Amino acid sequence: MIQILHVEDDPDIREIAKISFELSGDFVLTQCASGEEALIVVQDFVPDLLLLDVMMPGMDGRQTLKKMREMPHLKEVPVIFLTARVQPSEEKELLDLGAEKVIIKPFDPLTLSSEVQSVLNQTV
Repeated sequence: MIQILHVEDDPDIREIAKISFELSGDFVLTQCASGEEALIVVQDFVPDLLLLDVMMPGMDGRQTLKKMREMPHLKEVPVIFLTARVQPSEEKELLDLGAEKVIIKPFDPLTLSSEVQSVLNQTV
């Protein structure tokens, strides 16, 4: 089973993602409502992939990733950002931060797990 840490402040989006990954049957999803919560969870958890919302109150997705990359056990974990903002400059910035992919919200719940699987296949 593929372990994913999903960090998203919107409970509706967390629920949609949860259903999407459960339908595939290949993923175990751990969800956090904030970057701060995620930093606590990853103290003793190494996911196969980080799925981070960009815009969150408090610590945003960029800041969350920066803090996670300071942890030796998370330096190489692939990351995908989820964002509602689709400016090409922002997408480039997120990719430059080390993201494997940027998925635009609203995402298609029927293809989310296959998009994530495709990224993981490319990083192996």
